[in-house]
Amino acid sequence: MTPTPAHAPADTALLAPHAPLPLYYGDEDEHQAFLRRIFDDTAPDYDRIERVLAFGSGPWYRRSALKRAGLASGARVLDVGIGTGLVAREALALIGAQGRLVGVDPSAGMMEEIDLPGVELVEGKAEALPRPDASSDFLSMGYALRHISDVASAFGEFHRVLRPGGRLLVLEISKPESRWGTRLLKGYMRAVVPLIARVIGQRSDTAELWRYYWDTIEACIAPQQVMEALRAAGFTDVQRHVELGIFSEYTAVKPE
Repeated sequence: MTPTPAHAPADTALLAPHAPLPLYYGDEDEHQAFLRRIFDDTAPDYDRIERVLAFGSGPWYRRSALKRAGLASGARVLDVGIGTGLVAREALALIGAQGRLVGVDPSAGMMEEIDLPGVELVEGKAEALPRPDASSDFLSMGYALRHISDVASAFGEFHRVLRPGGRLLVLEISKPESRWGTRLLKGYMRAVVPLIARVIGQRSDTAELWRYYWDTIEACIAPQQVMEALRAAGFTDVQRHVELGIFSEYTAVKPE
């Protein structure tokens, strides 16, 4: 089957992942231009800085999350917002030689940093996935929910491209529930991380990217809204698992 036009149902209002951030852009056109610029320009620095920030634990955590979500050997995986391939690398280790992985991302610059033999890379966005109906067994999205324009449309597309019985995993960083936890994470993301980015990064706007990361985390819709949007898109068994109070793992199943 060929892909159908992507749009939210008529009775579904647009659901932005966060309020507009005028410090970085004005309208939606400027938002999209900002994202293309910031991710394309900082792509060569991304993996190096991520390793430092996660203290080297990123691969272990991502693989553990994929296992908890039910990713199995031989699966056909669609990784939305593949970026530089951090989630995809761990997924490939789990699906083995019989599996297949397709990565979709709007940033050509990020995908140029990927070195994963056998992975098919497609330029595209979550709200209009360039993939056929029911073509995937498993769909993953790693820390990209805050960078899309319409959560409702994206989740509708996730539902469309998954086969009946297919599973979904959305990884995201959520603002801590406690006030002191929020202050601690904000200080780390707004002060410490940009400093690290300036020291070890090679691009002048890498520090800006990581400041923007915190600002989207702070402004992001609540986890309950994410789960409600998944249910509204037709998913069942919607759950949220949390690690260290900030790492959210949203899982769901497309009904048989």
